[in-house]
Amino acid sequence: MSLAIYKRIADFGKRLTQLDQIEEALPTISEEAKAIVNAERCSIFIVDRAGSMLWTKLSDGIGRIAIGIDSGIVGDTVHTKTVQMVNNPYEDSRFLSKIDEKSGFVTRNILAVPIFNSRQEVIGVIQLLNKYNGDFNENDEGIMSFFANYISGTLELALLMEKK
Repeated sequence: MSLAIYKRIADFGKRLTQLDQIEEALPTISEEAKAIVNAERCSIFIVDRAGSMLWTKLSDGIGRIAIGIDSGIVGDTVHTKTVQMVNNPYEDSRFLSKIDEKSGFVTRNILAVPIFNSRQEVIGVIQLLNKYNGDFNENDEGIMSFFANYISGTLELALLMEKK
């Protein structure tokens, strides 16, 4: 990972600290994530353990998505607490192709990265779709894992503030 990427993420963190509403923070996080790994779309899924659901407060190009906590590649990311990199999603049995069918979007590749809270529980997943230049790779995985760790405190605080 280049020093320039770390600096970019650090500068982004300074901007992020000025946002206290989740509605402001999530689009900012999404745009930065897409720019860092050069992806077409980014959705941020929030884990709702009480309702056994994953839902998006933000998903590019499509309305709100709500799925079961064990569903799809995002659900597997929550369950395994590990990054999922899928460069042939239509060949992956976990892929929820019905979402593409409904939206008309064609997913070429997916990078799903868990976001952990301070107790090391998964509270969300950053899902990036369709890297512009080829497939997602280990470098993208490393960068986005670092990014997810960097923004985790902001997301955790925003979710706690939202509950009040």
